[in-house]
Amino acid sequence: MSLALAPARTTVRTAPSLGAAPARPISITSRTEVESVAQPAAPARPAAPRVRAVPEGTEARGFVLYVGIDEAKAAGDGTTLHRIVEALRALTAELAPSAETYAAVALAPEGAGGRDVDVVRLALQDPAALAKQRQEQDGRDDTDRHPNGVIIDISRKRVLLDGDAAGLTYKEFELLQYLVLREGRTIDRHELIESLWDADDEAPSERTIDVHVRRLRSKLAHYQDIVRTVRGVGYRFDRHADVSIRQASTPSPDLY
Repeated sequence: MSLALAPARTTVRTAPSLGAAPARPISITSRTEVESVAQPAAPARPAAPRVRAVPEGTEARGFVLYVGIDEAKAAGDGTTLHRIVEALRALTAELAPSAETYAAVALAPEGAGGRDVDVVRLALQDPAALAKQRQEQDGRDDTDRHPNGVIIDISRKRVLLDGDAAGLTYKEFELLQYLVLREGRTIDRHELIESLWDADDEAPSERTIDVHVRRLRSKLAHYQDIVRTVRGVGYRFDRHADVSIRQASTPSPDLY
C-alpha cells in the first residue's frame, strides 16, 4: 500500500503589534525552499528483519503461527475464536493478496489441562513439541511393553492390541481418532467425509467410508466392536474396560 503525499501549503501570517508599522508581506522567491522547511524529513524506516536462511535445496513456502487461546479466554477478551481467525485472514489478505490461508482449531477433552499453545502445537504435529513429548513419555512410561487390551495412543499416532501394533494406515488412524475424541456421539458419514478429507481431494462416497471402517475393524481384530455401527445414522466409539486412551493434551485438529 503506497501513500501519495501532496505538497504542503504554507500560509504565513504575522501577528499585529501595537504601535508598530504594518507588517510587510513576505515575498517567497523559492517554492522548493519553503517546502523543505514546511515538510520535515521523513524518519528513516527500520531495516526489514532478515529471513532465516533455509537449508540448501529447500525454499520457504509459508509459515505457521500458533495461537493458544480457548473459548473462555476469548470471551473474556470480548471476542471469539471465529473473529480472531477472520481478523488474521483479513490482515493477511491486506498485506499479501496472493497468500493462501488455512485455519484449524485444536480440540481437547474438557479438563485436559496444559498450556493452550502446547495443545495447538501438538495437535498440528509440531516436530519440536512432539520430540519433547516423546522424551517425557520415554522417561516415565514403560507400561505398554506387555499390556493387555487396547491402547489408543493419540500422541504417538498408534494403536496397540495386547502389546502389538495394529498397523493402521494414516487414514484409518485418523478415522478412529475422530470417533475417539467424540466418544459416545454418533458421527454420520457426511461429517466424516467433510472432516477427514480436504476440499482439494476427491471426496469419497458414503460407501467408501463404510469400506474404511470395515478395514479398520478387521485390524482391530477381536476388539473391533469398539467401533459401533448405528444403523441408518453412522458410527460411534464405545469404550470398553480394556481400552486405554492416551491423549494427554494432544487432540486432533478440526477444520475451523
